[in-house]
Amino acid sequence: MDPIYNFCAGPGMLPPEVLAAAREDLCTWSGLPCSVLEVSHRSAAYTELKTRVIENLMTLFGLDDRYTILLLQGGASGQFAMLPYNFLREGAAADYLVRGYWGEKAHQQASRVARARRLSSWEEGWDERAVYAHVTTNETIAGTALPEDFPLPPVPLCADMSSDILSCPRDYTKYNLFYAGAQKNLGVAGLAVVVAEKEFLSHARRNLPAAFCYLEHAKANGLYHTPNTFAVNVLGHVTDYLLKTGIENIWAQNQRKAEKLYAEIDRTAFWRPLAPKNERSLTNVTFRLPTATLETEFLQAAEKEGLIALKGHRALGGIRASLYNAMPEEGVDELTTFMREFEQTHG
Repeated sequence: MDPIYNFCAGPGMLPPEVLAAAREDLCTWSGLPCSVLEVSHRSAAYTELKTRVIENLMTLFGLDDRYTILLLQGGASGQFAMLPYNFLREGAAADYLVRGYWGEKAHQQASRVARARRLSSWEEGWDERAVYAHVTTNETIAGTALPEDFPLPPVPLCADMSSDILSCPRDYTKYNLFYAGAQKNLGVAGLAVVVAEKEFLSHARRNLPAAFCYLEHAKANGLYHTPNTFAVNVLGHVTDYLLKTGIENIWAQNQRKAEKLYAEIDRTAFWRPLAPKNERSLTNVTFRLPTATLETEFLQAAEKEGLIALKGHRALGGIRASLYNAMPEEGVDELTTFMREFEQTHG
């Protein structure tokens, strides 16, 4: 069969070897006569898996034992509420840098819990009295990325990294807490990876319902409630794949993929990029065609060629190609070839 390239913004593509390994684990797993879907989260096999996953992540992030990693349910949207719920006591406030749809969502949830100041630019000035500052490193809908050299706040820094985690060079030690839904670069839906500096985490509230308390989850070593063992297992396969491939090789490939696609978009006025050049995301490339009718024809024709899930988010429309870690460079080559042929027949 001809290859299918899935440009979905989430859940995104998984490496073929990860899919193959996950398929095998559905029948027998880790030498056991049962599936990973059936194994006890308190078994030695799952404990070994969780230990390996966390060690892999610590290596990939370049972190040491000053940090702890929690594998939680609820995805990144759950963290929009858990973060302020855990750190914003009565009378306290946080800064939220909002540069797109998901930053807005995070700010809205924080505002339900306590005072959350909304900044549209860091030039407005960070509040040194804030409990923490929150940023969204990549906006999947608009296709914009936060520059790596943005001015750091004078308070603990927290971030939603759902769509670009481990996809580009980054100093993770700048962040006191960061989180990501797994379904883009880390695995499958149903899991949030939360990484927190232990000293910062020690200031979290304790008088919360246990299921929503970071400290309770840390105290229970990730076993307060039954974890999504399948999602954790896929995360294990993905991190094994990243380490085997070499994270620097992944970053270099991601850079090449984005450069190829943006070069094709910038080649003529037929393609209309949505993100400013100085804010372009490496993982979510957004653009439009001259008319909505042409966009519909483009999407239909692309799908017939095995280039699927290119439709832009309902909030913005147009075309969106998500180039997460698992998207092979050949997928972008196929897309740019198709774009050139489509322009020749429709331009």
